[in-house]
Amino acid sequence: MKCLRLLTLWFTLLAVGLNMTNCKTADPVVTQSTTLVSSTQIATFTKAQLVQRIAASGLVDAQTSGFLNILLQRDIQAYRLVYKTKNADNTDVNASGVLIVPVPIGTETFPMVSEQHGTLFNEGDAPSYFTEASEAGTIGALFTSNGFILSCPDYVGYGESKNVPHPYLHRQTEALASLDMLRAAREFLKTSNAKWDNRVFLAGYSQGGHATMSLLKMMEEQFPNEFTITAASCGAGPYNVEGFMQDLGTKTTHGIPAYNNLYVWVLQTYNRVYGLNRPMSYYFKEPYATDVQANGTRSTINVSINTAFSDGFKNGIISGSDAAFLTAVRDNNVYDWKPNTPLQLYHGTADQQVFYRNSTDAFAAMKARGAANVELIPIPGQDHGPAIQTFLTGTFQFFNSKR
Repeated sequence: MKCLRLLTLWFTLLAVGLNMTNCKTADPVVTQSTTLVSSTQIATFTKAQLVQRIAASGLVDAQTSGFLNILLQRDIQAYRLVYKTKNADNTDVNASGVLIVPVPIGTETFPMVSEQHGTLFNEGDAPSYFTEASEAGTIGALFTSNGFILSCPDYVGYGESKNVPHPYLHRQTEALASLDMLRAAREFLKTSNAKWDNRVFLAGYSQGGHATMSLLKMMEEQFPNEFTITAASCGAGPYNVEGFMQDLGTKTTHGIPAYNNLYVWVLQTYNRVYGLNRPMSYYFKEPYATDVQANGTRSTINVSINTAFSDGFKNGIISGSDAAFLTAVRDNNVYDWKPNTPLQLYHGTADQQVFYRNSTDAFAAMKARGAANVELIPIPGQDHGPAIQTFLTGTFQFFNSKR
């Protein structure tokens, strides 16, 4: 019971974040390696500083705060890594991410978690800035203090590569940017005080769920002997992009502008990356076409998205006649394959943003292909945001069971 209390406390704290102002910056260390370009130390926190910050936050009572010394076990250090990867058009690009390492106690070694972040609208929330609002600055810091090395890629389009458009929900660039970040981390750790035990865990929620599944598939199928993958945890990712898109075209949905803008982002990315280059009037009726053309992911579509789509586009994806668009969509499916790694799929059954069918479709397809280590974990009645808590708690317990 004490363990469960601690886990519940931890992830409540993670959701709120820490005011991480005790940062120090060092000059970049330039390397001559194959993937890593440079590394810069951007933050350091002692265990005592982390305990003080959480205890002073007012989030815990006097009795519970006594457990923080048990929960937070090590000092941590954060490094911004710049590394080489490929953009969606296969051109070379320098990307970035943050590597958060625990300060070892004695001779202990640590596994590494590759944590793929969810959708970001703000550049400043990318992991390599390590702010208190970022997943890396909260979840990453606390995972690390508990004994994991955290590799958190920005993806192409953020951080070092912020001057190029982010290829949103593009399987290949998500996976490769995450894999090349792991390669850069491996090179960095050869000269670090933090000793890696060569095991890798993978995790991500929402877009991060799709990125994590894409990474796992790439690592298992294309680079099966490069890393020792111990376990993976994916939360609420759009794995069946084709089926999801067909649902958006045929079903009445929420009409929430912030959610609809994510679907707009996917359309605009595939339209550009796959060379379709269609005007937004191909995809949307007026007045939505003009709004999307002018404002992109800041548009205000406040109706069920199927009523905003043009009849021609909708008929094309439903009938299958829009072969060019459907080819682009299918290229980003990551649900119908056989993973060998122990894998958990978390998803809220009432998710209005990324529909629950994405996880049930993935689970059914993987089991049909003979996958023996895949588990579907429904989160009853939860929408996209509220289900994150269960995903985080479950992922921590799952990874600890494999340590």
